[in-house]
Amino acid sequence: MPAKSPGAGAGRLPGFDGWRGIVYVATTYVYFLIFAQFGFLKRLTELGIAQSEFPVIMGAMALGGIGTSLVAPRLRLWNCPDCRLQTGFIGCALTAFWALFPLNLVTAAGVALVIGLSLGLLTVTLVANLSLWMGLGRPLIKVGLGTGIAYLVCNVPWLFNARPAWIALTSGLCCVAALVVAARSPVTYVPPSVVETGESKPVSFPLMLAWFTALVWLDSAAFFIIQNSPSLKAGAWQGDLHLWRTGIVHLAVALVSAWLLARRGLALTLTLALTALGGACLLLLDPLRGAAAAFLYPAGVSLYSVALVAYPSFLMPSVSPAVRARRAGYLYAIAGWIGSALGIGMGRNLHHVPVAFVGLAAVLFVAPWIWDAIASGRFGKSAQMQALAVVLVLAVAFAVTLVVRPTIRPFANVPSDDAVERGRRVYIAEGCIHCHSQYVRPHTADVAMWGPATDLDAVRGQQPPLIGNRRQGPDLSEVGARRSPLWLRMHFIEPRDVSFQSPMPEYGYLFRNRRGDDLIAYLASLNDARHWEDVARWKPAPEVWQEAAHFDGGKLFSEHCATCHAPGGVARTKWAGSFRRLPPELAGDPLKHVSVNGGSLEIRMEIARIAKFGIQGTDMPGEEYLADDQIAAMANYVEEQRELRQKLARK
Repeated sequence: MPAKSPGAGAGRLPGFDGWRGIVYVATTYVYFLIFAQFGFLKRLTELGIAQSEFPVIMGAMALGGIGTSLVAPRLRLWNCPDCRLQTGFIGCALTAFWALFPLNLVTAAGVALVIGLSLGLLTVTLVANLSLWMGLGRPLIKVGLGTGIAYLVCNVPWLFNARPAWIALTSGLCCVAALVVAARSPVTYVPPSVVETGESKPVSFPLMLAWFTALVWLDSAAFFIIQNSPSLKAGAWQGDLHLWRTGIVHLAVALVSAWLLARRGLALTLTLALTALGGACLLLLDPLRGAAAAFLYPAGVSLYSVALVAYPSFLMPSVSPAVRARRAGYLYAIAGWIGSALGIGMGRNLHHVPVAFVGLAAVLFVAPWIWDAIASGRFGKSAQMQALAVVLVLAVAFAVTLVVRPTIRPFANVPSDDAVERGRRVYIAEGCIHCHSQYVRPHTADVAMWGPATDLDAVRGQQPPLIGNRRQGPDLSEVGARRSPLWLRMHFIEPRDVSFQSPMPEYGYLFRNRRGDDLIAYLASLNDARHWEDVARWKPAPEVWQEAAHFDGGKLFSEHCATCHAPGGVARTKWAGSFRRLPPELAGDPLKHVSVNGGSLEIRMEIARIAKFGIQGTDMPGEEYLADDQIAAMANYVEEQRELRQKLARK
């Protein structure tokens, strides 16, 4: 009977070797992706911490991560891989639970610092000693499985769309589970070894550092831009079906990445990762190619994410354990933390991934490659062809994306005007359908608020149809009849200047070029004059005037009308030179569109109709979504203020 090596078989599930390593890789990635990089920021927003303070908080996280990544491998004190791993999991779990409590700027920065310290210790310890927990057979496949499972878990809809507190709680419990596994399973010693790949010569460490930095930088910039752009986010992460698809793509490509690393090596795998990421970013410039981008982006991320774990663990050329740990620290400090911070920093306030970002990532990828080949005297056919392949693939993707653009048939019953057609493209590209419908349901309150019921034949004539996914904002079927071009411009640039507590994002960046004017041209073309026939027949029910007493008309006026109709109003001040006619101060100026010959009730009725629906052909909008009793309360307030002003004038 053959003798067993010390510890052989300990800490293993029957029939499956290396399961602990898979658990550790998956847990670390889950914590980093769904909490540290995503849920923690959502939690800060939920707590009311201003976004202007985020750089300080995230800077503390980066400082902790960089510091620990560089210092931990050099510390001889407490040099026990299992102990360090467990400490990292403890720190990660505690910070996730800490985030459940109320935080301010100081305490949030403290949480972020501990997150960075814990993650830095955990990741460097894990990759430098992964052979201790991965067993003997096929370590790269196990790395791919752990990474793919993590991305799949993070894209499970109930977790991805959960409240920040639930994300934090789930992440913390995952770390606790991994901690239990680490504490109860003894280590099986497996000497660190280098896995043979299909590459003829090993890739130098400086070159690997440059490659991973370029990939993490582009990925972080793209992820931040997509998550903060409704149109891009809708194409890749919004909706349960999209999330499941993304998670499955991650898992499948993670396993493919492990196979490629074993058979073809790092150079080809990371080249494919850059090609997929860069191609996805270029495809996102056109909304009709969002489906292809939604596949390429997770594929590119999984390709390099598996390599980011596998390289310092199993693919780094034979070096001492101390050197391996120090290089892992450099890799995660520079490529992981600094590359990620630079990507997020450069992606702020952008709503598309600039072509220049893709080009810069390609330069960061190819230039060190060529330099390394020249310096080592290995600038032969293989290195030359691979570098040129990256450039050519990205160039072709760029040409296909920006030159060969698909045609979109104009909206039915919309004039075939270039600005209108371009504006419809902008409407699609900015994801307006995810908050606004273009479908007025017949025989419902929609007709009174938004205009005539939608013609189904007209909907069938759209390509693509724009009936919308949901209605978080008003229906826009006939918005051109209800809102003037000036009001639309004001609302796009600063929504809350003209619409009280509007949740709509700012779209001022559209007016840096013609896209903003084109979008307004399209919306202005959605104009059915029949809407005003219904408005003329509208009258609040008699009981509404009694119910109006339950509302503070002055408060409603200050919230919805004062921005244009009170001295010093924000919109009145900012856009004074743009109005066709400066909005009157309702407490004193004559009301041009209200008859003064009627009785008090008739005047209030006319004011209520204007407040509810606006005035045709002017910059005056309506407040269609307010209840009739609220509209009546505002009308009462305006008329009371006018009567009071007139009494004072007569004295």
